[in-house]
Amino acid sequence: MFDLELEQTARWIRSNGYSRVAVQLPEGLKLRAPEISDALKSAGAEVIIVGRPCYGACDYYSDYKRIADALVHYGHSAMPSLGTDPDVLFVEARADCSVAGPLAKHIGMLPANVGVLASIQYIGLIPEAAGIIESSGRKAFISAGDKRIMYPGQVLGCDCSAAEAVSDSVDAFLFLGEGDFHPLAAAFGTEKELFVLNPITGEMRSIESIKDRILRKRFASITIASEAERFMIIICSKAGQNRSSEAEKIADKIREAGKKAYMILLDEINPDTLAHYRVDAFVNTACPRIAMDESARFGKPILTVPEAEIALGLRTWEDYQFDAIRD
Repeated sequence: MFDLELEQTARWIRSNGYSRVAVQLPEGLKLRAPEISDALKSAGAEVIIVGRPCYGACDYYSDYKRIADALVHYGHSAMPSLGTDPDVLFVEARADCSVAGPLAKHIGMLPANVGVLASIQYIGLIPEAAGIIESSGRKAFISAGDKRIMYPGQVLGCDCSAAEAVSDSVDAFLFLGEGDFHPLAAAFGTEKELFVLNPITGEMRSIESIKDRILRKRFASITIASEAERFMIIICSKAGQNRSSEAEKIADKIREAGKKAYMILLDEINPDTLAHYRVDAFVNTACPRIAMDESARFGKPILTVPEAEIALGLRTWEDYQFDAIRD
């Protein structure tokens, strides 16, 4: 179903003469770690599985040279803003499927002007989807994103710039992919309705009710945090999530409001890493989705930067903004 490019990757290892290779896998592929390891060992290299959590290209193991000659990172595309490294190979694990049947079945749900988006596994299906939309008499819009985005129409959990680029031209968006994580980024980042078409199941649905439910929870967290006196600002040590300058700016705003601000550097952000700190609320400058999607796991409010500005009275709820990481 998903092309792991095992033979091509083995050839890459062999042709470059690597003797030790680190392999980094997202959570969904870790079950296949032994299979991948066995296949890559055929190239004559020792394979070391990187066991730390991995949520995206922003999370790639940049310190791989401590344990290996090269890194194979599975399940994500390269992030252009992080530069290139000849000893790092991104294997995107593209899906081998079609959306022709499902999209033709559900085409009546779409309006006249449609922006087409996808996660990396289904990015290759965008031309097919756009062709079906156009053949139905509708217009399809696809755009490049910012420097974090590798392909036109691609959406990351922290970056919906490809959607924003065509938002004024479309009536709604069609996202090709599974789950809610990636399409919610585009739904939060634009004011247009977003439909998700799952290429595997053929299901098509609007994501508006999920978006509204999350926004209600965000409003509750902001309301609680508006009474906070002590804020801890989280900075992430990962290269693709480090926003130290944003942390410093929001710290200054908190202090100007007469409240206390502390800064903490973390690699992994979860309830256990924050449990011991006696503050009233957290402001997360790392992946914004930690605050938005996982707030129920934390014992205290955890806000994005724009949400912290609302809590401080510097921005209104009507001016709510998705906290995207931009390069």
